[in-house]
Amino acid sequence: MPDQQLFLFGGGPPFTEALARRFASVCASAGPIALLYVPREGTSWMSYAPVLTGPLEAHGKTDFFHLPLSPHPTDGQLQQLSKSTGIIISSGETECYQDYILNTSIGAVIQERYRSGVPVAGFSAGALLAPDECRIPAIDQRDGRDLVLEGLGLLPDAVLSVHYDIWDEAANLQRAFTLTESLSGYGLPERTGIYLKNNQLVQQEGPLPVVLKRTEEHTCRPSSPPSKASSGTTTKC
Repeated sequence: MPDQQLFLFGGGPPFTEALARRFASVCASAGPIALLYVPREGTSWMSYAPVLTGPLEAHGKTDFFHLPLSPHPTDGQLQQLSKSTGIIISSGETECYQDYILNTSIGAVIQERYRSGVPVAGFSAGALLAPDECRIPAIDQRDGRDLVLEGLGLLPDAVLSVHYDIWDEAANLQRAFTLTESLSGYGLPERTGIYLKNNQLVQQEGPLPVVLKRTEEHTCRPSSPPSKASSGTTTKC
């Protein structure tokens, strides 16, 4: 089975320097890198796109396919996505990304390409889609309530928080980790990126993430959630 390679970032673009280099290196040489985004009223994606593409262009990647997400992707867009050598899911309103990707033809292609060894990167909202469950905190939700929606399942048996430092996500991450009895939990600060290969953390860059791990021998019931000060620690339970 091809290696499955996942890049997750706690905030919006750009890539961190080392992870841009790593992402470029694991994308096949022939074929476009797909950039998935939800259009925002009053803003120009093509003016913003260089924030994403620039770090990859510095490492020789120049072929990009820009895919504005919508309820009705065209056959041409799906064909282009199915030929991608890398997939990047940008940041924005998480619910919109979840609605346009999960249980859609777009989501099915992403899952198929990932299983086939095509690397996937997610920024903020894009990162929250990676686990089995897409857990949206109240601060990121239009009605100010916590939501648990279906995720892509690219990062199984794990829970994830983004903007960990800015949104003060320590308690939410710990609660999700305990309730779901997941094997792993990742708290990603604003400028942090991680690289996982076959669901194993290989590389991190930026402010150190919080990483929670559950051993096979014991059930984890931590007495208190990790604080911001514990950022960068790995808790094994």
